Parts: sequence; C-alpha cells; structure tokens
Amino acid sequence: MGERPLVAHIIYALSTGGLENGLVNIINRSPPDRYRHVIICLTTADEFAHRITAPDVEVIELHKREGHDFQCYARLRQLLKELRPAIIHSRNMAALESQLCSVGLRGIKRVHGEHGREVNDLDGSNWKYLLFRKFMRFFIHQYIAVSRDLESWLKTMVGVRADRVTQIYNGVDHSRFAPETVKPLALLPAQWQRLGGILVAGTVGRLTPVKDQQLLLRAVARLRENDPVLSERLRLLVVGDGPLSAQLKQLIDQLALQDVVWMAGDRDDVPELLQVMDVFVLPSLGEGISNTVLEAMASGLPVIATAVGGNVELVEQGYNGSLIPAGDHVALADALAALLKNDGNRMKQGENARQRVCHRFDWDRTVEAYLHVYDELLGRAAATE
Repeated sequence: MGERPLVAHIIYALSTGGLENGLVNIINRSPPDRYRHVIICLTTADEFAHRITAPDVEVIELHKREGHDFQCYARLRQLLKELRPAIIHSRNMAALESQLCSVGLRGIKRVHGEHGREVNDLDGSNWKYLLFRKFMRFFIHQYIAVSRDLESWLKTMVGVRADRVTQIYNGVDHSRFAPETVKPLALLPAQWQRLGGILVAGTVGRLTPVKDQQLLLRAVARLRENDPVLSERLRLLVVGDGPLSAQLKQLIDQLALQDVVWMAGDRDDVPELLQVMDVFVLPSLGEGISNTVLEAMASGLPVIATAVGGNVELVEQGYNGSLIPAGDHVALADALAALLKNDGNRMKQGENARQRVCHRFDWDRTVEAYLHVYDELLGRAAATE
C-alpha cells in the first residue's frame, strides 16, 4: 500500500467536548497501518490532548486571534505545504474557512464535518453563514454529518449534492460505559450518602449557553416546590466545566438548591458517575449527536432530552426516555417526576436504552465508516478490501 497517507484534522481547539471526544476516539481506534494523523488547533489544546493514545500523533497549536487572523492563516498554509497531507478534515463552522488555506496545493482532498450548529444559529438559517457555506461547497470534496438532521440540512439548506454527504453516527464504548448492579455511591458527597434512598438526576457536558443547564436547575426547583415528598429524595449531579460555571452556581444560590445540587466539574470518572444516576438529562438548545446521551444509554439510563437536532434520533418517547420542548422547564419537571416516581418504568426504559445503543452505535463501525470516506476520496478502496 506504500506510505500511509496523512490526514490533517483542523479544529478550533482541543478541549473537553463531544466533537473533540469523537476525533480522539477515531484516531485512537484507527488501524495504525491505514493512515497517519495530525491535529491542527487553530487556537490551543489543553490536557484533553493527553487522551490521544495512538502513536506519533502531533498536536499543533496556531494560537489564532479573534476574528480573521490572516497571519494565522498564512502560518497554516505554510504548515500545510510542509506536511503535505492527502486529506484535510475540518470540523464545524469555526474551522471551515481554514480549508481555503489549501487552495492551490496539489493532491489534497477536503473533508468537512458538521457536528452541530452555533448557539446564535441553532436552526442553521443565518444568511451570512449560509452564504459562506454555499460558497465553500466549491472547495469541499465530501461532507460528513453526525446526524440525519444535519445531513438533511446540508442537502436542503446549504445545497450540497446528496452524493457528497455521508451520514455517520458517533460510537460509544459499550464496555467502558455499562450498567452496574451496585451503584458506586461512595463517589457522592458524604451528606448525600448518609440519607439513603436518594434518586439522582444528572447531566454531563460543557457549561455553555447551548447546553442550557439552567433549565435543569429551574426544573428541579419547580419539583421541590410542587412535590415535597419527591424533593426529599431528589438530588442533581452536574458534571462538566465551562464559561457559565459561576453563573450556574449563582443561580443555585438564588433557587436555594445548595443542598441538592453537586457541581462536580470536569471529571475522569464519568462512567462511574453515570452509574450513580437514575435518570440522565440533556437540556440543550441545539445538538448534533450527543456523545453523553449515547454514554448514558450504554450505562442503562433512561434519557430526558430536548427535542432538538439529533436527540430525536436517539430518544424515543416512552421507550428509552422522554423528549421535551427546548427551554420548557415545566415540561422537564413533569418528565422527571414521571420517571422518578415509577421505578419499574424507569428501569425498563434504561434497559431499552442499553439495548438500543449496543445494537446501533459502535466505535469500530464508526471508525471504519470514516476511513471508508478517506479511502473513496483517495481511490484506495480496493487496496483495503
């Protein structure tokens, strides 16, 4: 097969997030004899980069300034000349324009992945963004969408030809994320452990506006007002960090939820923390395909999610969870109460969630689908069969 082609993955930053988690899993799980990989961060990388276990994967930081940093793009073009990648794979709007730095460089195929839209353009209708995306169609050879929702949007709104869009779901590690018969309650705050019989609702994700964790706080506050019996047992676990951390803590104080909410921050023991939950909640305003929902389902948890983006492709009402309107804390409170009060239904929906994710979502299948896109673009399909 000769020298392994190089794939240059261009992203805005390498830090905690679903997009970044997917990228790291794809690189770590790719057969080492197929492709080489380099990650180019337009801005910076943090300790999340240490999760890369595949050998000889360089992470390059360009420290891009806000706005159109033409010096950064000049450095990127020079870097691409030196690296001579066979494929450039950018992800999301923040990295899309970087593909222009490769125009005129011979032999490069361009792939762009859509993993979810921006908080200020949740439905993908912003005319400036759309105009730019339509312009970029002339330079991108293949698009990858992580959900059917994004696939449809690329075809109908952006106008990408159907044969140039591949829809590939994220995977999940079924062995790392799995139910546990005995919950690891020792991970919880000591005052919670002493109570016994608590019910834990939880969420995992970056503390950013698009994830809308404040909706979950308001729903829990409503439950405490309307259902004193349930509120005695209900506790909320929020895993993750981000720019809204201080604002969420302030809201916890305003709603008098200090005794029932644990802001756990970024954690390396997410699989174990999922095992102490009884219900998983994703209150996002917008979503591609949520890795945390897949991980919660693999952990045997019913999921309450907003009916946005790819969430409706993962959660089936009454089968493995509930779908609620975005921004509706009353509907979220009602959905939480319904699951937390019915042990049998909650456990059955958790079993259904585990079954569905094990049947449909697997990292090996995901990785092979990505590599197949690369093979097709480079005419290597026959060589790898």
